[in-house]
Amino acid sequence: MADYIFSMKSVTKVHPPDKRIVTDLYLSFLPGAKIGVIGPNGMGKSSLLRIMAGEDKAFNGEAWLRPGATVGYVPQEPDIGKDRTVLEVVEEAVAPLKAVLARFEEVSMKFGEVTSDDEMNALLEEQAKLQDQIDAQDGWNLDHTLELAMDALRLPPPDESVNHLSGGEKRRVALCRVLLQKPDLLLLDEPTNHLDAESVAWLEQHLAQYPGCIVAITHDRYFLDNVAEWILELDRGDAFPFKGNYSAWLEAKEKRLEIEEKQETSRQRKIKAELDWVRSSPKARHAKSKARLQAFEALVVEQGKAKRDGNEIFIPPPPDRLGDNVLEANGLQKSFGDRLLYDGLTFRIPRGAIVGIIGPNGAGKTTLFNIITGKIEPDAGELKVGETVKLMYVDQSRDALDPDKTVFDEISRGQDTIVVGKTEVPARKYCGLFNFKGSDQQK
Repeated sequence: MADYIFSMKSVTKVHPPDKRIVTDLYLSFLPGAKIGVIGPNGMGKSSLLRIMAGEDKAFNGEAWLRPGATVGYVPQEPDIGKDRTVLEVVEEAVAPLKAVLARFEEVSMKFGEVTSDDEMNALLEEQAKLQDQIDAQDGWNLDHTLELAMDALRLPPPDESVNHLSGGEKRRVALCRVLLQKPDLLLLDEPTNHLDAESVAWLEQHLAQYPGCIVAITHDRYFLDNVAEWILELDRGDAFPFKGNYSAWLEAKEKRLEIEEKQETSRQRKIKAELDWVRSSPKARHAKSKARLQAFEALVVEQGKAKRDGNEIFIPPPPDRLGDNVLEANGLQKSFGDRLLYDGLTFRIPRGAIVGIIGPNGAGKTTLFNIITGKIEPDAGELKVGETVKLMYVDQSRDALDPDKTVFDEISRGQDTIVVGKTEVPARKYCGLFNFKGSDQQK
């Protein structure tokens, strides 16, 4: 039997009141496997990781980590505490090694105080054991290792208080900490979020060479292609493992859907024929017809299982009137203390443009959005917004959302209908277009 790092037996997870997230899962994870978890929103990807991390115990079935194995988990919104510096959080990962280094120094200092051969031999023996531990973990280069990891993930300055960090910066600090811990099972929920291109490239290379098992949720197809050796698809309570990267999975998925479509077409023909028979036979419900009716009902149930929910996000239509000049910046300048973000920034965004803003972390991308939305003022220069332009902004931390409101209340703002373009749409239907359906609207 394979020595699995983590196993799940008949695991079922239900969100109140009765929404089944995963149903009767049997999964086993091999040491060293690189697994990308994919699936529509709301299908239980994050729930799966929380169960594996031991943070969610409210489920039916069994889930267990191999005895003696270690697990590291970075959720989408990690808790790194308060009133500490970035370096203090990162150093938590290497606290045992730092303790060994400190003890080695203590032992070395005691050699000048030795008064007997027995004391000397005891110190030499302890020092040798400590040195073996340090050598095995490359402890002599610990400071350099920390510096490289923090630089690769573009962490804020080591002495920066975590109280002042953005959501994205906290995620990078938490990711750096868990990578330095080197757990046997590494669980990552959207690890490439808030990373610039260079940091993503470094992370891909690091994880591809990582000796432990990795289970990562991500929508980054390039990450899935470059790192994942397995794809685990979660859909409507079921799990579908596939050996291969994302591109190989896509090809297999396309073939599977073609087969399902042919099966569904055949099933539809059978259902129509059976339905015609039921309607035309006045004695169809007699005992001799019971078997045929049961077969018909089974076809209908199978059709329901095969039906796929629509998960495409609805994009409202643009406004009718929009001037030629949507946004224009002339000579923008912005600094924070001695740190200059941009000087003389000039650009023009015309009607219909779709613009992607790229750059390393800390280059001022979010600051530019804050200037555009009027949250902060530039130090110099001018920004013009078109007269007919209506600005809408979704920030990284979603600060505009009221945490005391439900999904429906926040979207509907107390209205029964929502105007989309020139059409009035029932508020609950509008929420459903964004995949908030049923009880999800009351979360």
